[in-house]
Amino acid sequence: MHDDRNLVEARLERVLRERIRPAVHPVTTPLTVEIWSTPGEPVPVAEGLAAPTRPIAPGTPWGTPWGTSWFKVTGTVPAEWAGRTVEAVLDLGFTPRTPGFQCEGLVYRPDGTPVKGLHPRNTHVRVGSPVAGGEQVHWRIEAASNPDLDASGVPFRPTPMGDRATAGDAPQYVLGELRLAVFDETVWNLVMDLEVLGELMAELPVDGARRWEILRAVGRALDAVDLQDVNGTAERARACLAEVLAVPAAPSAHRISAVGHAHIDSAWLWPIRETVRKVARTTSNMTALLAEEPEFVFAMSQAQQFAWIKEHRPEVYAKVKKAVAEGRFVPAGGMWVESDTNMPGSEAMARQFVHGKRFFLDEFGIENDEAWLPDTFGFAAGLPQIIRAAGSTRLLTQKISWSRTNSFPHHTFQWEGIDGSRIFTHFPPVDTYNCEMTGSQIAHAARNFKEKGAATRSLAPTGYGDGGGGTTREMVAKAARLRSLAGSAAVAWEAPADFFAKAEAEYPDPPVWVGELYLELHRATLTSQAQTKQGNRRSEHLLREAELWAATATVRTGFPYPYEQLDRIWKTVLLHQFHDILPGSSIAWVHREARETYTRLAGELEGVIGAAQRALAGEGERTLIFNSAPHTRGSVPAGGAAARAAQGDTVTPVPREGGGYLLDNGLLRVEIDGRGLVVSAYDITADREAIAPGQAANLLQLHPDFPNQWDAWDVDAFYRNVGSDLAEVAGLEAEGGAVRVERVFGGSRVIQLLSVPADAKRLDIDTEVDWHETERFLKLAFPLDIRADRYAAETQFGHVYRPTHQNTSWEWAKFEACNHRFVHLDEPGWGVAVVNDSTYGHDVTRAVRTGAGDAGTTTTVRASLLRAPRYPDPETDQGVHRFRHALVPGATIGDAVREGYRANLPERRVGGAAEVAPLVTVDNDAVVVSAVKLADDRGGDLVVRLYEANGGRARATVSADGFAADRAVLTDLLERPLADAERPAAADGGVVLALRPFQMVTLRLPRA
Repeated sequence: MHDDRNLVEARLERVLRERIRPAVHPVTTPLTVEIWSTPGEPVPVAEGLAAPTRPIAPGTPWGTPWGTSWFKVTGTVPAEWAGRTVEAVLDLGFTPRTPGFQCEGLVYRPDGTPVKGLHPRNTHVRVGSPVAGGEQVHWRIEAASNPDLDASGVPFRPTPMGDRATAGDAPQYVLGELRLAVFDETVWNLVMDLEVLGELMAELPVDGARRWEILRAVGRALDAVDLQDVNGTAERARACLAEVLAVPAAPSAHRISAVGHAHIDSAWLWPIRETVRKVARTTSNMTALLAEEPEFVFAMSQAQQFAWIKEHRPEVYAKVKKAVAEGRFVPAGGMWVESDTNMPGSEAMARQFVHGKRFFLDEFGIENDEAWLPDTFGFAAGLPQIIRAAGSTRLLTQKISWSRTNSFPHHTFQWEGIDGSRIFTHFPPVDTYNCEMTGSQIAHAARNFKEKGAATRSLAPTGYGDGGGGTTREMVAKAARLRSLAGSAAVAWEAPADFFAKAEAEYPDPPVWVGELYLELHRATLTSQAQTKQGNRRSEHLLREAELWAATATVRTGFPYPYEQLDRIWKTVLLHQFHDILPGSSIAWVHREARETYTRLAGELEGVIGAAQRALAGEGERTLIFNSAPHTRGSVPAGGAAARAAQGDTVTPVPREGGGYLLDNGLLRVEIDGRGLVVSAYDITADREAIAPGQAANLLQLHPDFPNQWDAWDVDAFYRNVGSDLAEVAGLEAEGGAVRVERVFGGSRVIQLLSVPADAKRLDIDTEVDWHETERFLKLAFPLDIRADRYAAETQFGHVYRPTHQNTSWEWAKFEACNHRFVHLDEPGWGVAVVNDSTYGHDVTRAVRTGAGDAGTTTTVRASLLRAPRYPDPETDQGVHRFRHALVPGATIGDAVREGYRANLPERRVGGAAEVAPLVTVDNDAVVVSAVKLADDRGGDLVVRLYEANGGRARATVSADGFAADRAVLTDLLERPLADAERPAAADGGVVLALRPFQMVTLRLPRA
């Protein structure tokens, strides 16, 4: 037989495009359309419904950037359409390529009841099936003219459209046709039949019989269609396909659990206020689709997004709650938002689950067993313990499939964290969280699945996402045909919990991956938008202080504990940890608002802290030092206050022979040369130099930074090929107890203050950068005379070790990584820490020196300070920034932990009468308290969370003044007693804990 595949396939494509798809709506009539545009921000629904309108015709431009227009749509169903299915087809000016990234609409009835959302690939609204004829159509459409930032077709092009203040007022869209139409369900089903078979056929081997069976059936169906009467011959064409569509899948076929999904970024190429409306549009669509499709199941994560609907669209929320109660609209993930997981601190990562799971429990009586993070940019090694402590045991993500260097070896596995906790983890092999049920996607999932022979199941999140939209009726129709179809994986709609239960049952002993799930992409998100990151770090520590001092003051003085205020602030901070806000990958509008929000929250939290500390200090003239860090500072205990001079006295700089200055406190001697660079940091007590021979620390280095794509997200390895040392000094002088260094480069200026405290082996470096570069990357380098095959970087509730070498492609790919407050390197008996107050990105490299008589190793730690990408925010990071770092020679890992907290929790001076004893004490510095607070249920119990911080076994006694240690219980993160945990032993008025490395525990102590 002659090979006519290309002929038939090309025929199928054209006939579908030009004849069959247009025949889905064979008869149409125009609707009457009027418009009213809001003069500013979106208005309440009632105001939009009542607004006066003016006529607008198809082809008319409308919609200023980020504007809102209300369309009034009216019409009458023709009498001759009686007995037929009728729907409206509403084109606001869509282009088909980017659902969720351009204009969108939500259709309302005159009484304000939402009907469904509109986006480029979901433009229909059902009128009736069948109609009687003569029905009146009267709708309003709340339409958002959100600009398409990639409308030029050139990706990552800088654009002013990312903020209403710079976007101008030129109309963004041209109104399309808004029409009533007869819907021919037979033709629509023929389209679905042909698309499914055509897509499947393209994935089958040419030498297999199944491909040819489908090809011949498709050819017969196309012969059966009269192109001049598609509607009259569609049923005949469908009959030609029935036999090949009825052949069942092989018993060994891969099984896919389809989960309806609409990954909605809580902010990204749109502001938070627009996400509120995106969620309403999408959930309106999904509740409507659930009513039409009895087998369909939809899952939505992010409790924040449910809370937005509840607050802003209660009529939509009522539909959602009803569908949740029926088990078909599934709250997933149990987190407040789908956050970044690298940068949030220990408590913040825990509170993501506390607030998310509690919302789902309170609103729906549902507790999730899975974390749902399909789009997060890598996963910190501390996360498994947090997921377990929240009462969950599973994780879903697919983002690791984006890695550019190494292919992850598993799709289903156990992930083990730093403390030994394991969670059952699944990466959907479909390699997208926006599956459209195409034949290529389903075939890719089956081929790609790495657990073949051991497991048979995978999950496919199905629906348009990022900008929302969700699942369409076309996707549901395709899934129905793929339920059991020869040559394809078998598809069934299932809730995430059902998938995980079956996957665990068939694969009880999966492989184990230990340590972080590092994404070999989007590494620059650890640095972009520095002020957003600083706002997050500052907020996390202010919340720690506010809870600690408010709890202490409530117990000691009756101070009113600010439950509602702290709850609201925590949720705001958690929202801004979303994986396109904290990582710095959103438009200018988002980050402008984030900076304003962090400033407002800081003011509120400072107010709480100040009021609580004044209540504790009482009226008096003594100066009390409040220490909110988890370690004693001088004579001030952790969590207490005492009268003494505040730490911060520094040694006086002394001129250095040859230029520069010397800082020497008897413990550490630091030499700063005439360039303002640190050429020596000598640990006097250990008789050990920290700086590598011939090298200089406090070295600012500038690199070009123009990645191949994803400007705000990516830094590519080749950036290191070219760089310059900023060693020219514009000013060098002693200023009080510090050495002031000034540098000028490009359009930017740096001022640094270098100081050594009087009583510690630590060099403090305060850096102010007035940054006006573009597409540049600024690093702060510390070349150290230390040989270490690995280094420690702080993560949630502990630290993770990373290699300093590049033996394999896995190590090479980690050329930019995340730390929280410190990195630490050591040789046996001696180490060095580099601590920070607000930076996350860093790199560590090693080189062997080749000088005469010196084959030592130089290990260089570089903190990433600033970038200047131009997309999606063309003004990223322009302006003044301040950073604090410290170099700590001779540091143990315990010293690194302590110094990291010191840098982020400065002492506070408060006038008062009496010293304040700590509410909670721990007798082992290896056991660190991460939170002291009152229980969320407002019962008055004290909640203390702590963890082993050094990576070893630790025994500690925890005491709480005024609380009953003999009634203390271990709880989960939601402060519920652990069913399988013994009550901790009480001794010496406290609770005795024996902790394994990095173990985190939560104690609940009732009042005595």
